[in-house]
Amino acid sequence: MTQIFVNIPTSDLERSKAFYTALGAGINPQFTDENAACIVWDENVFFMVLKREFFATFTDKPIADPQTTAQVSLAFSRESREDVDHVIEAGLAAGGSEPRPAQDLGFMYSRDLDDPDGNSLGFLFMEPQAAEQGPEAFVADHPEFADVPRPGVN
Repeated sequence: MTQIFVNIPTSDLERSKAFYTALGAGINPQFTDENAACIVWDENVFFMVLKREFFATFTDKPIADPQTTAQVSLAFSRESREDVDHVIEAGLAAGGSEPRPAQDLGFMYSRDLDDPDGNSLGFLFMEPQAAEQGPEAFVADHPEFADVPRPGVN
């Protein structure tokens, strides 16, 4: 299995570490120092939260300010709608913000969370039938969601 390491900038490393551990992530001390922290989501997904100055050493491009510019939005699946709500509430309590209301498409429920630096995270739950067979299969069995807009469908 491929592992993913996502580098994101921070203006306050300690604040970022506290925020991500409040969401349930761990920290790998072997790859954490005064410039960076390795945030462990699971055995295959990691964030390298880097001080902005250190992040700049990895590229010759300007570093976007995530408070004003969206360059990427990361999305994480959860086991249930309640898990989505739980991680968002933990993030809000730890200094994050919710930039828009929850989105309920019937087959998929999602909420967005910006970390204290403005980096965008999404958390979603998708009904198993929709994940396996596509949204239309879910809607066929749940006609009450027939008029809900679905990306790529209507």
